[in-house]
Amino acid sequence: MRTRFAPSPTGPLHLGHAWAAVVAAEHGAMQLRIEDIDRQRSKPEWEQAILDDLAWLGIGWYGPLVRQSDRMDAYAAALDRLWAAGLLFPCTCNRRDILAAASAPQEGAPLLGPDGVVYPGTCRGASREGSRPEGVALRLDARAVGNLAWHDERLGPGRMDGAAFRAGIGDVVVARRDFGTSYHLAVVVDDAWQGIDLVTRGEDLAEATPIHVALQGLLGLPVPRYLHHDLVRDGAGRRLAKRDDAQSLESYRAAGWTAEGLLARLRESRVAPECDHAKQ
Repeated sequence: MRTRFAPSPTGPLHLGHAWAAVVAAEHGAMQLRIEDIDRQRSKPEWEQAILDDLAWLGIGWYGPLVRQSDRMDAYAAALDRLWAAGLLFPCTCNRRDILAAASAPQEGAPLLGPDGVVYPGTCRGASREGSRPEGVALRLDARAVGNLAWHDERLGPGRMDGAAFRAGIGDVVVARRDFGTSYHLAVVVDDAWQGIDLVTRGEDLAEATPIHVALQGLLGLPVPRYLHHDLVRDGAGRRLAKRDDAQSLESYRAAGWTAEGLLARLRESRVAPECDHAKQ
């Protein structure tokens, strides 16, 4: 079974990342992918910090380290296939435009999907003639999505029909103007290329799974099994984020925690302990 750990080098890893790496490593031959398509926020020092944290935790990986920034040609090829099939359309809307259109009186309250407000279809009639345009956001025409099915090792079977996809998810962005791709497209292309059998990730990403399964179907890629694991939370029950420097792995290391002690606490409870208490 091939799994993957795929952090972004945009800040310090926290206990939630440590737990994600543990789950991936314990369920198969874990590969390491650095998801650095956000070139403005991705920094070499944060990538090195990821490698240092994994070494401290004693977690290794199989095969070469993969960087998404080296895979842009593969994402462009996938976009060309979708464009040639008439499945994409260019979009010039900004977030304010989308919110205004989705909140129009005849539309009622805007619906929220995995990527925020569900796109109201404003640019769906844009021209699709010629080659794929550059430097513009591209959206997947949700009308092309049919019935979807996948399996989650923890949450059980998942299903969504095309009508539910269009209503609750809509025309998702598959290429951002400033990235040349999107998280959704990149992970689908990379998971297939790396031969990932089991995608392990936090349960907060479970709602993105129908998007990925839809893209896998449209691109003719295999659908892996999924395992959306529980999240590490702080004492107030909030999930950890990179802005929570107090729970970064480096802060625990600096406070004298051992990797063994920290991982033992994570296995006991997915509540982040205080750095300066019960180190061992």
